[in-house]
Amino acid sequence: MKKAFFTLLLIVAGLSSYAQEPQTPIVADSTVQAPTPKPLLIGCLSYDEALRSMPQYAIVEAEMEQLQQAYQAELKRVEDDFNQKYEAFLDGRKDFPRTILLKRQTELQQLLQQNIEFKEKSRAELAQARKDKLASLHAQLSTAISEVARQQQLSLVVNTDANACPFIDPAMARDISTDVKLLLSKTK
Repeated sequence: MKKAFFTLLLIVAGLSSYAQEPQTPIVADSTVQAPTPKPLLIGCLSYDEALRSMPQYAIVEAEMEQLQQAYQAELKRVEDDFNQKYEAFLDGRKDFPRTILLKRQTELQQLLQQNIEFKEKSRAELAQARKDKLASLHAQLSTAISEVARQQQLSLVVNTDANACPFIDPAMARDISTDVKLLLSKTK
């Protein structure tokens, strides 16, 4: 116990003598200058416009149009089939016995429900097909934007679509649309 007390006394004495020593203030050397911060340079472009300028985009749009037409043709066929069966139901409903009338009415309701489900499913499949077909274009565009940004030493690239950025100071930003489109046209 005496030994621990003696050690503690030495530590306290050492700290008090340290506190009494005059401290020399640290003064910045006037000959050494702090590095000037790199100016913040911003690039801007319309992402949608750049995407639409890609040659592959027209191919994707043509493929999507064909797919859309195929779904529209099938929807038209299903609708015509339903209308034909519904007209036959209306024409014969006075002559049908109650059991046949209920059976045909149930069939029409099921057919109508199937048509609604097909329409919803076709919309979802079209949206997914578009997303899948555009995925590689988005990747190419992102790569091109990154490459141009690095070449021009930009800190940030802003998408100007949908009025997301109503004002960009021209002294701090540059439009990189042309450079990105040029790079994309070279990397077909």
